[in-house]
Amino acid sequence: MKPVSEDFAGKRVLVLGLARSGRAVARLLRSLGAQVTVNDRKPRSETAEAEALEQEGIRVVLGGHPPDLIQPGVDLLVKNPGIPYRIPLIRRAEELGIPVVTEVEIAYLLTDAPLIGITGSNGKTTTTSMVGRMLDRGNLPVHVAGNIGTALSEIAPQLKAEEWLVSELSSFQLKGTRSFRPRIGALLNVVPAHLDYHGSMEDYVGSKKKLFANQEPGDIAVLNRDSAECRAVAAELDVDVWWFSRRESVARGLMFEEGWVTARLPEHRDPIRILREDEVRLPGVHRENALAAAAIALAAGCPVEAIREELATFQGVEHRLEFVETVDGVCYFNDSKATNAKAAISAMESFTEPIILIAGGLDRGVDFRELTPVFRDRLKGIVAIGQTADTLLARGEEAKVPYRELASDIAEAVERAHRLATAGDVVLLSPACASWDMYTSFEERGSIFKQAVHRLK
Repeated sequence: MKPVSEDFAGKRVLVLGLARSGRAVARLLRSLGAQVTVNDRKPRSETAEAEALEQEGIRVVLGGHPPDLIQPGVDLLVKNPGIPYRIPLIRRAEELGIPVVTEVEIAYLLTDAPLIGITGSNGKTTTTSMVGRMLDRGNLPVHVAGNIGTALSEIAPQLKAEEWLVSELSSFQLKGTRSFRPRIGALLNVVPAHLDYHGSMEDYVGSKKKLFANQEPGDIAVLNRDSAECRAVAAELDVDVWWFSRRESVARGLMFEEGWVTARLPEHRDPIRILREDEVRLPGVHRENALAAAAIALAAGCPVEAIREELATFQGVEHRLEFVETVDGVCYFNDSKATNAKAAISAMESFTEPIILIAGGLDRGVDFRELTPVFRDRLKGIVAIGQTADTLLARGEEAKVPYRELASDIAEAVERAHRLATAGDVVLLSPACASWDMYTSFEERGSIFKQAVHRLK
């Protein structure tokens, strides 16, 4: 029995934010008889969905956040994950003891499906996609939702108890959970990220740890043995822990051993060799994601043969170390999803060829000094864009990178990188920054990069 009532009939609910998940959860709660108000700071002229929601009986308040939306008698506030907790409406709700949750909490309360939740600073989308494909290939009923495609609340209530629901989960989403319980929870890695939102590393890690807060005996936690932060989290858990590791042998989980992707399980006397490491299609650091996905899928009961086939065929996800084109002997890769320094380092370390790096974006006050050693070891050139361009060029100068150039946007950066590169080089878009200073999303940034590369031919 889930610990929170699922009866929303007659409840007064404020949904804060009119993005996809906000619209989905508003419609879901209204269908259950709740009195729903949706609020967004965008004006009505920029909110095409408002009229349709109103026709469904949902009150829509736009153009700001009126303080009187929160008052005694409001039963629940469901917030868009990206809206910070410091805004007055949320602070007022907390003062009045009104629960403040994110859409994934509501979806959990209204589903019978077993959940697989995947979080981490980097690699979530690749791992989530692989898990879904492995389970599907193994003929296990599975749906992938959340940050990938469909909002959780659009699909979760329709699923049956034998259907797996696989979801990529951000720290923003997890921070707003109370009773959310995945049957399998996976923490891929933890590096400093989103500290402008969380305020501290402690709050960031604490939000990630909420993935495991409600797990029960019989549930499984999958963690990265190579991460000190993940090992510290595992020490606090009372459920079965499965590990994945690129560096060492593990008693339960997945690893690279003697050139093989190998599974070790206490109930099996001998290790299970799944396939040779050089047969895994994913490049570089994403092989860590492949191990994580295999561990999660195996924990869910996926046949080994299905895991083997997917590892041997899965080539990656758009904007995640995605091969784009070879032009004049130079290979171009789109890693626009790399929105922090650790992700960019992982991307650069995936190549042995000389790299022309395109990097830069939103300035969050990061000095990028951890990039200097890998710049020194890996880069032939750097083309910097966006608010952080000067800082990144300074790191390039410290690292004595031979070529250092400034570009006004992605299209110009591709042209400059093309002029610097020679046959055998790699041109890599791995920005180490969010896109919001110049582009609406990392997807838009990556798509523009790919278009610019195709124009070179």
